[in-house]
Amino acid sequence: MNAFAGFLRTIILLGSLQGFIVSTLLFFSQKNKQSNRLLATLILLISLACFNLYAVYKNWFGSDLLRFIGALVPLIIVMPMGPLIYFYIKSSLEPNFKITKKQRFHFYPVIIDIIPQLAAIIFVIGVLGNLIKNNSGPWGNFIDTYDVYADIPRWISVTFYVWLSAKYLSALKKKYNGSLNGLTTKFNWLQQFVRIFLVFQSIWFVYLIPYIIPKYTDVMLNTFDWYPIYIPMAIIIYWLGIKGYLISQQESVGKKSTPNTILSNEIIRQTIVSLNKSMEQDKLFLNPNLNLNILSEKTGIGQKTLSAVLNQHLNKSFNEFINEYRIEAFKQKIREADMNQLTIAGVAFECGFNSQATFQRTFKQVMGISPSEFKSATLQLH
Repeated sequence: MNAFAGFLRTIILLGSLQGFIVSTLLFFSQKNKQSNRLLATLILLISLACFNLYAVYKNWFGSDLLRFIGALVPLIIVMPMGPLIYFYIKSSLEPNFKITKKQRFHFYPVIIDIIPQLAAIIFVIGVLGNLIKNNSGPWGNFIDTYDVYADIPRWISVTFYVWLSAKYLSALKKKYNGSLNGLTTKFNWLQQFVRIFLVFQSIWFVYLIPYIIPKYTDVMLNTFDWYPIYIPMAIIIYWLGIKGYLISQQESVGKKSTPNTILSNEIIRQTIVSLNKSMEQDKLFLNPNLNLNILSEKTGIGQKTLSAVLNQHLNKSFNEFINEYRIEAFKQKIREADMNQLTIAGVAFECGFNSQATFQRTFKQVMGISPSEFKSATLQLH
């Protein structure tokens, strides 16, 4: 039994150590700073709780000095976890999202976590100032009792924010009719993220109910100890550390070419209207040097917004979008022009292509036949 308990404690220790390493890597990452730092802080808080439990098991707070420090420094900080989960999800899907001063109130309930430390500080100051008798017994009993019942608002807080996160993801998916395109990988990760915490909250709830009933509190601790809660926490650290870090790295690589941006329906609609107008009325595709920068200047729409709409909502790259218009123009000219006077290459250049090889390859990809085959079929119809 002692060997098995030692094995479980090792899992908790290794989880906390991995959490410290990964949270440091994420916090100091130069990419996706806000979302990575929120995730890093969440992992750090879970790791601190696991480390504290292992330290208690090993009696690391056995000396008077360390016991005194442990009484004044909070290592179990749970109330900010819920807001961190919710804001991490929002910042991951909304690149422009910032935690405003008004939103900081979500973190104020951390006071619930530090009341034992405040009580200890009041006791120490009171004793030093001869305002309180040097009898720590009643204060210790208060702190022990408080620690049991403080888990109730902690559980409620985390559960509320996990539910809020699930609701946010559901509303977002509904808003885009399930077509998330470039955001699919990240969205699936965040859904898994929420589900993992929902499972943990369920486990915690099953443990919490008998734990907060006075006559069962000691029974729960003597029978199960804290393993039903802290082993899942260690597993969460492993999972968040590995999967979360890998996702942040994949996301960084992806952003070099395809920015994943959440846009309002109105911005999407206006951008698509402007894109169509720039092609159908202004014929910008006829410019062989047309690029995203020029298109942005002509339409007055930012390059990131144009890329997001093309990639995420029209499912096309910039070149695919432009070349489709050029091919349609080529087909129209072939139908109308006297081909005795024009060559295929000449018509292609008139339609905005600046390379015959690019034109041949693109035409075959879009139409499924070569330009010469299309020309022959068109002449036979005439």
